[in-house]
Amino acid sequence: MGKNKESDEILNVGIVGHIDHGKTTLLYKLSGKWTDTHSEELKRGITIKLGYADAVIYHDEKEGYNISGKGHKTREVSFIDAPGHEMLMATMLSGAALIDLAILVVAANEGIKPQTREHIMALQAKGIKNIIVVQNKIDLVDEKRLRESYHEIKEFLKDRYDKAIIIPVSAQQGVNIDAIWQALAEMPIPERDKSGEPIFLIARSFDINRPGTTPENLHGAVFGGSLKKGILRVGDEIEVKPGRIVKEANKYKYETLYTKIVSLFRGSKKVEELTPGGSMSVETALDMVLGKNDVLAGNVISFKNKLPELNSNLKLKYKLFPEVFGVKEKVSVEPIKPSELLLLSINTSTTGGVVNSLKGDTLEISLKVPVIAFKEDNVGIARNIQGHWRLIGYGNIV
Repeated sequence: MGKNKESDEILNVGIVGHIDHGKTTLLYKLSGKWTDTHSEELKRGITIKLGYADAVIYHDEKEGYNISGKGHKTREVSFIDAPGHEMLMATMLSGAALIDLAILVVAANEGIKPQTREHIMALQAKGIKNIIVVQNKIDLVDEKRLRESYHEIKEFLKDRYDKAIIIPVSAQQGVNIDAIWQALAEMPIPERDKSGEPIFLIARSFDINRPGTTPENLHGAVFGGSLKKGILRVGDEIEVKPGRIVKEANKYKYETLYTKIVSLFRGSKKVEELTPGGSMSVETALDMVLGKNDVLAGNVISFKNKLPELNSNLKLKYKLFPEVFGVKEKVSVEPIKPSELLLLSINTSTTGGVVNSLKGDTLEISLKVPVIAFKEDNVGIARNIQGHWRLIGYGNIV
């Protein structure tokens, strides 16, 4: 299979960080698009669901790096805006499953906050190796505080992301945005795997039909997410697992959905095939109701009858963090106990489970909700602490 240059040069970038540190404003400056379109987000001024925006970075000898189309094209970027609020860590983890690298936003006037620490741990849990740190809101501090903030960030990244670039920025004033474009343009693209059966991770599901649409113009359920490997084409017969919940003989079970791909989009551009790289969506022939309200977020798409069976029991090789991040006071992470209830983040799905057995750095867990899992998948592990699910470690499926 020949190289698809368009997708090979697209970088998936997550924007993460503490609430109110300026992530969404930064993303607007980087891409020219606002991602907070959910009505409650606009009302409350925070990101609730994953937001998406695409940009093309150009370079001109006089204008430097820009997204206005001047000069030669250097890189396409798909941005994912992840929630910073502590109650929305599961959504943030779903976003982390889709990205190649992260931009961590730290406000210079506030510094490292509990959710900043938790987000770094989440990136580590999801196996994200490269980050760029944006030291935002530099217009709100003096030079002394700016230097203090820089050293705080360096110390915070020590032994985790020592080689991360730190870029001082004022997103509100548009200062140094071009330095971020340059860093993104120079970042190496991960190798894309187009072999074998496709694996498409669903992060969002939609009904895109407007009220009053005539029957002949109705669209089927649409899924947004990321193609981790393989190739998808218009007309492919696919399956969606775990699928929908159905009640049978007073018991609930999952029913795999089978359908056909009607159309494909990379960003807002309609295409005939998808290869890994960039934000994308898949329109299917499924009933539009199945796409409403992210009801199928966390599902996986592949060719018909090619996905593994649902898994209700997982074996993990795990590692715990030394302390709990996301809380104000210092809380050490206690060892996992038999019969303990944990929350697992697997790709874009989240499920609870009870620990069946522990042996060294390996645990076996019985899941409340079955998942489609693949060997070596990264898994975030959370525990209920003070009424909230907090990340306590990570692992890999064995």
